[in-house]
Amino acid sequence: MTKHCSDLTAVSTIAEAMTSQDYYRALAAKDARFDGVFFAGIKSTGIYCRPICRVKTPRQASCVFFSSQAAAEAAGFRPCLRCRPELAPYDLQQNLAHAIWHKIAAGALNGHSVETLAKHVGLSSRQLRRVMLNEFGLSPIEMAQTQRLLFAKKLIQETALSMTDIAFSAGFGSVRRFNALFEERYQLKPASIRRAAISNEANANIQLRLAYRPPYAWETLLAYLRGRAMKGVESVDLQQGCYRRSIRVGGKQGWIAVSHLEQKQQLLLEIAPSLAAVLLPLLATIRQQFDVEANPLVIAAHLQSDPLLAKQIEQTPGLRVPGCFSSFELAIRAILGQQVSVAGATTVAGRLVEQFGEPIETPWATVTHHFPTAAQIASLEINQIAGIGIPTKRAETISAFAKFALDGGLQSSVNISLEQQVQKLKTLPGIGEWTAQYIAMRGLRYPNAFPAGDLGLRKAVSESAGMLCSEKALLERAQAWSPWRSYAALLLWQSLSS
Repeated sequence: MTKHCSDLTAVSTIAEAMTSQDYYRALAAKDARFDGVFFAGIKSTGIYCRPICRVKTPRQASCVFFSSQAAAEAAGFRPCLRCRPELAPYDLQQNLAHAIWHKIAAGALNGHSVETLAKHVGLSSRQLRRVMLNEFGLSPIEMAQTQRLLFAKKLIQETALSMTDIAFSAGFGSVRRFNALFEERYQLKPASIRRAAISNEANANIQLRLAYRPPYAWETLLAYLRGRAMKGVESVDLQQGCYRRSIRVGGKQGWIAVSHLEQKQQLLLEIAPSLAAVLLPLLATIRQQFDVEANPLVIAAHLQSDPLLAKQIEQTPGLRVPGCFSSFELAIRAILGQQVSVAGATTVAGRLVEQFGEPIETPWATVTHHFPTAAQIASLEINQIAGIGIPTKRAETISAFAKFALDGGLQSSVNISLEQQVQKLKTLPGIGEWTAQYIAMRGLRYPNAFPAGDLGLRKAVSESAGMLCSEKALLERAQAWSPWRSYAALLLWQSLSS
């Protein structure tokens, strides 16, 4: 296969100060911090691997390093069947190119043109192509093609889905095109990599895995979600270490269950068969909800310069910022939580679900409904919303937010800054700084969002019980925590219960 990129352009731009020697040392050490940050192509075999691959480390002269799977495949390398590059956590970088790449990885070009994606992110198609070529050395189409193949490979090796279902789930327009491209790129027939145990599996539910960079404070994350789980929609079983919820995505509905495979450093997903057609966007959302892309050692290295944070990092290594399945759902939950306790907000949210949510059948008695959609809430009278036990003003805020979401208010361009997003949210009646920052942090996944007005955060940094830290003083101290202030917030909240 003709090589489309040189060794120079293949080297990851995330760490421009690193040399090939640095990459090789990380590869030889099986350093998990670099899992997903770069991939190693082995010239002698034509295979590319994750840095944590357990095979014998090849000679440095045989290695060439790439910033993405797409770059490795464009250079003629095939994915390793042992370490499985499709399992690697994504690289979390805060720039425009990586934000666009995340959309492509979630299927933004499956059934849609580059022009449509460019319009969505606020660029011309020419600008979008230039951004991706400058960062990755590849076109958006080349990157999308690699993601489809890798996702199809993942489904073949982890599920019992038919090849037809796999081809369409991965975004291919036809089974013939899928088979031809798979054989051309990987020099294998798709069916040849399916394990017998998978093909004979009797369980109709879909099981998939997501790898993360260790450590991962799974029990702490579950405890946080359990305290905020909306009755009927979500359920957290601390004894079994499992999160469950109802799902609606891409016109399909079903449910998921997420548990932890600590020894494998992976999350295990059990997914309703009814969601087979939307697995690609579904997994992209779950990645965000469980903060799979975080690099905890990098984040900890930055935050531990503050003694208060360093103490909590030591107690709860690998603490994540819990995301959400739906930014709209999270925002409504945040509004319900204004000026009330977490338990109080959870109770009221349960009433909202019970009265206005759509029933669904699941394997669990604790997951019975879907959260009401923005359209459903927007159609309600203010007194109907207030009837769940909230003030009229708050009911008006919920109604206004539902209409804001219907108008695309939560579908922001990828290059909108945190400050711009917060100001946009604050234009709504009843949305102040705390609510906007909280939505930005958990719902819109801004890692530097920080609700400095939160009473718990101010208590956590107070030097004495009799002297509450001011919001201004907290913001000044938090400057040193950028660009990871959201992680600092979780550490501070956790310190109150440690």
